[in-house]
Amino acid sequence: MPRARKGSAPRKGGQRRRGGAQSSAQADSGSSEDEAASEARSTTSDCPSLLSTAAEDSLGGDAVDEQSQQEDLEEKLKEYVDCLTDKSAKTRQGALENLRLALASRLLPDFLLERSLTLADALEKCLKKGKGEEQALAAALLGLLCVQLGPGPKSEELFHGLQPLLVSVLTDAAASPSARLHCASALGLGCYVAAADVQDLLSCLTCLEGVLSRSCGAGSSTAPASLHGLFRATLQAWALLLTICPSSHIGHILDRQLPRLLQLLSSDTVNLRIAAGETIALLFELARDLEEDLTYGDMDALCGALRTLATDSNKYRAKADRRRQRATFRAVLHFVEGGECEEETIRFGLEVLYVDSWARRRVYAAFKDVLGSGLHHHLQNNELLRDIFGLGPVLVLDAAALKACKVSRFEKHLYNAAACKARTKARSRVRDKRADVL
Repeated sequence: MPRARKGSAPRKGGQRRRGGAQSSAQADSGSSEDEAASEARSTTSDCPSLLSTAAEDSLGGDAVDEQSQQEDLEEKLKEYVDCLTDKSAKTRQGALENLRLALASRLLPDFLLERSLTLADALEKCLKKGKGEEQALAAALLGLLCVQLGPGPKSEELFHGLQPLLVSVLTDAAASPSARLHCASALGLGCYVAAADVQDLLSCLTCLEGVLSRSCGAGSSTAPASLHGLFRATLQAWALLLTICPSSHIGHILDRQLPRLLQLLSSDTVNLRIAAGETIALLFELARDLEEDLTYGDMDALCGALRTLATDSNKYRAKADRRRQRATFRAVLHFVEGGECEEETIRFGLEVLYVDSWARRRVYAAFKDVLGSGLHHHLQNNELLRDIFGLGPVLVLDAAALKACKVSRFEKHLYNAAACKARTKARSRVRDKRADVL
């Protein structure tokens, strides 16, 4: 049963303007959540690395034969799939990491469809018998497989088969925080893409809410720093599923979860505070879609807490953290008080994507987290993402048109140097104390 995704409707005139890409927020300074997240991505392996071949070949010139390049890539991927059943944990982790890099940077649905059962069995063993890094990498790869396969029987079968293991690792307090973090993200993304039954959606929401309620009950400010990344990933996965949650459940969720989100605003970790603030704005947006004149019982206390974070100037916080926090909570406060969501513009290739709601912002951030630098490639070629963001059919451009649109690195350097020189001359005249002041 197909679902309508919040934030998937195209914006009027969505592809007639061009704009600058938005930069992603930097990680928490000194927090351990980034260490947990990157722990699973620093694995060395006996498997050959994909970075030196496929990733660079994708940027090659006209001399590269596309067909032979694709064949070479698939041969390497076959080796990595075979390595998933190796006895060495180090080799399995390396294969998982190389597959993750390949699926994030390239679109390979046909290759994966032929091996979906093999991959499902391998990921099941990694999640069930693996430890720490291996479980984290397997969960991350599962999310990418769902993105590659898109909605359909194969992705539904894959997700339903591995969902119990994701829930088991996520709710296991003895499991690695990194593994639990990636399982939370995979559970949210996999359900968003592959779950066609509303009951599956509600069960995933309930599981994620359970982790959040335990984090709030323990007190986010007193919880170990290693768990802050888990709380943030769980909150973001839960918010992602809210964007496709049936409207009849939104009001109850707002009343039940908003007090818990207010507790997370006092967290010691800036990323967790920001995630809580963005989720509050998302909840208000979804609730106002149902009731335009929505009023919250303790609106004064809520706005007061948001205003405090929007004007926070405590010196014990890092300057970059203070700047990010103030910018985010100014936008959240403005929206909660009845304003509009600030629009972001993302340019990729010849197209432009407008992120003009909190729902679209959450969905875009979720895919950006899992795809990384390969997001623009998927926005151009992945039918799933193009359907979600209302981008229409994949644009088919010939090589001449693409070459005409590209600007070489040397030309960019010359342009930037000329612009810098002109800017320096203009500023020097203004800064000269002998210049006439009108």
